[in-house]
Order: sequence, then C-alpha cells, then structure tokens
Amino acid sequence: MADCIQAQVVIAGGGPVGMVLACELAGYGVSTVVVEAGAAVSGRPRATTLHARTVQCLVRRGYLEGLSHYGDGAERATSAFHFAGMAGLGISAPAAEPEPVLKRTQQELEHHFEERARAAGAHVLRGHRVTGLRQGPEGVRITADGPDGTVTCTAEYLVGADGARSIVREQAGFACRTYPATVSALAGDVLLDEPGQLEEGWRRTRRGWIVAKHLPGGGTRLRTLDCAGAHDERHRPPTLQELRGEVSRIVARDVPMRAPQWLSRFSDFARLSRSYRKGRILLAGDAAHVHFPIGGQGLSTGLLDAVDLGWKLALTVRGKAGEGLLDSYDRERRPAAQRVIDHTRAQLALMRPAAELDPLRALFGELLGGQGAGGVLASMVSAQDTVLPARAPDASPWEGRFLHNVGLTTRQGRTDVIDLLVAGRPLLLLLGAAGDTYAGQARGWAGMLRVVHAEPAPGLPCEALLVRPDGYIAWAAGGGALRAALTAYFGLATGTAGRGAGTGALAPAFG
Repeated sequence: MADCIQAQVVIAGGGPVGMVLACELAGYGVSTVVVEAGAAVSGRPRATTLHARTVQCLVRRGYLEGLSHYGDGAERATSAFHFAGMAGLGISAPAAEPEPVLKRTQQELEHHFEERARAAGAHVLRGHRVTGLRQGPEGVRITADGPDGTVTCTAEYLVGADGARSIVREQAGFACRTYPATVSALAGDVLLDEPGQLEEGWRRTRRGWIVAKHLPGGGTRLRTLDCAGAHDERHRPPTLQELRGEVSRIVARDVPMRAPQWLSRFSDFARLSRSYRKGRILLAGDAAHVHFPIGGQGLSTGLLDAVDLGWKLALTVRGKAGEGLLDSYDRERRPAAQRVIDHTRAQLALMRPAAELDPLRALFGELLGGQGAGGVLASMVSAQDTVLPARAPDASPWEGRFLHNVGLTTRQGRTDVIDLLVAGRPLLLLLGAAGDTYAGQARGWAGMLRVVHAEPAPGLPCEALLVRPDGYIAWAAGGGALRAALTAYFGLATGTAGRGAGTGALAPAFG
C-alpha cells in the first residue's frame, strides 16, 4: 500500500529554487514537503553566478549567511562581467550592499539551502520522481516513485520547481510560448593534451565561439557555440569526438583532448509559461522559463521567483493574505522572465559571427565602457532595474522600488534595513514626527508587521514605508491610504469579520 503524506504545500524539485522556496514556507510555519528525483545533490557543474538583486534579496532573508557579506557603506562595489561575450561590463551595487556578483557553485548553494530548509522543518524526499498529479477544488494530490515504492502526497498547493523538463508543467497543462532553437552548443570538462593551445576566456572566430576555463588539477572547462543552426538531434548525448571536432573547427586547428568528466549539449531554445498559476498549482524557476544561458541569469531569475512566491504563498495558506496577493506572483515575475529571454536573445544576436555585425559589436564595446549605457546594461543583467507594478493608480513613486540598505537610528539603537528584514516579517518603517499617526493606522495588523520608529535618514525622504520581506517597497507615505495597502496585502485587520481575521503573529520566524 502506498505511503500517504499530508502537507500544506508540496514542492516538486529540490534544486536551489525549490529549496529556497521550502526555506521560506517552512520558516513561516507552513508544513512543506519537497519531492526530488535525485538521491543526492548533483556534483555536475551547472550555474555559478548569482547577480546583484538576487544576492540582495537572499541576504535580506538571511539565506546567504557564510556565503556572502555586506560592508559598512564606505565604497560602492563593482564586479567585472561581460555582455554578449564582450568584456568591459562593470556591475555595481550601492554602498552597504553585498558584492554585486557572487560566484558559488550550484552544488554548494543547493547543499546550503537544503540544510536551511531541513532546519526550518521542511520534509525532503530525495530519490522520488513525480509520476502523476490531480488537482481538485480543495487541493492537489501527487504520486511519486521512490526506492521503497510509490508515495502519495496531498496538499493545499503544489509548486513545480522541477526544471526545464517539468513533469508538473506538462501534466497540469500549462500553455507556453516557445522560441525554437537556432544555434548548437556543447560543453564539457576535459584534459587537453596541450593546455596552452587554448587561451582562457571568451574567443570568437568566423566559425563560432569557444569559452575556456582552466580548472584546478589541470582540466579545462569548454563551451562552444555554432550559430549555423540547431543540431538535428539536439537530445542525442554528445561525444568526446564531437566536442574535439567542434573545438578544432572553430579554431581551425586540431585540439586533442581526452578524459571527459562530463559532456552536455544545449541551444538557444527558450520557453515561457503563459501563466505561473493554474488553480492550486504554481510554477517557479526553469519549470516556468528557460533561455539561452548567456550572462548567468537563469539561476538568479529562478531564485527571485522563489523569494517572491514564498511569503505570498505562506500568507495565503495561513489565511492572512489579501485578495489577489497570490496572483501578484505571476504579474511580477513573468514579465521579469520575458525580459531576460528578450535580452539574452539580443546578446546572442550580437554573438553571431557574421562580418556585417562587426560595426555593431564595436559600438557596444564602446558603450560598455561608458557610465550611461554601460550602467543601463549592467542594471538589466543584474536585475537591479526591476520596478514592480504599482498596486493602485495613486501609488507613490517609491512603490515597487527596491529599498537599498541604509543605516538607521531607531529607539533601540543603530541598525540597518537588512537587519530589520532578516527575520522575514513585513516592515513598517516610520521616520520622523508623523510615525505615531501611521502606527495607529496599522494597529489592526500588529500581529503581521514589524513596526520600527527611526530618525530620518539620507535618501529616505518619506515619512513612512511599508517594506515587503523581499526588500521591495509595498507602500510609501503620499501614495494612498496605509490601511488600503495593508488590507490589499494582508487582508482585513485583526478583529474585523472576514478574510484575514485572526490573532497573533504569522509564525515564530516573524517574532
């Protein structure tokens, strides 16, 4: 007889996106089960880059402890990066924020997030592959095959974070917009017979691209790009002979290699789900969107999905969400993924080796070194230009913008924005003499909010700010009534009949 597990939320997929989402939900007191096909964390090289906005959001939630740090605000940090394979892009972050580009292996991140998810109380089922699902008016039931047989999980909600070949997306029938493959690419770790044959870094010839990175121990990580067209059998596993032939063709000389540790094939096929929610089933990460992996934005985009969805789904499950809060996940995150797809396609257009593109590449090379256009591209790649859609027509210009880390003097002493958000509780930040008035208006949501009185600070001209757990401003003084914003996010005030009524804090993590 199949085992049956009951939870409030089941997450299909235990990669970094699924594990961060599990951290969020379990930390907010939601019973959470993660179903992951892999018996252990994969050691295969995958993503290694977290961009600035992702790092900033994860630091505010306390999820990068020991992996990242932020300074004292003395200097604006800048990391060297690339655009369409061209060097010269400098990605900066405001002073007092973490490093703008965090380099960590996906294996390391997945281990780290899984430990945190388990510590928060999430139940992780490794070695279990989802085989079926059924959605009803009150919840979702999934089946998964594991080493000891079939397991059944029932939950109020199911999140598909199970990657580009998502079973959840396919079986739930999510419609998608797709962009057919137009290029063929290979990747792998090998030993070169003569390591000096290939210079480290990005190299373009008239026949394609090679990216080489020399590894500790003498190996070389290779990626190739052939813009002549998609591979006829792009799902066929590549061979060492194929990689050697492609590298040799691009550099126009034979490059002997041996001892492949792993080999992979990919393309510029892109896909975006037309909705991130279908009833009680939601998508996140590669299950919702895939794109050409230029610029290292895939993992960052997926982790921002998890941080956006986590607190909204937790409030919904606990009956403390305003009407439509969960639907705002789609409105905020799907356009962000579309933008990543669009500008990665633009980068690939610049990478095509046709001679007629040389003047355009030269122009972009000049722009990358400039403060204006280069800054625009850096903000786009790092997602620091993201502004969320306003909740109401009379919204403050601050609403939807990210609140950067600022030092504050409160009644309890010196602190900063990151420290005030790290416990996960929505923050009502009151600055100056009008604070008591706004505190009174928010009294009915006392179990939800962390209310902090602080002295006015440079760069914060508003009298009051309502800040989401992910660091984005939900409301600012001068943009409609505070009570309306609180109701939209957190339902009716405590003691008021109807949705959202209740007592006490949302979860111990909010204490």
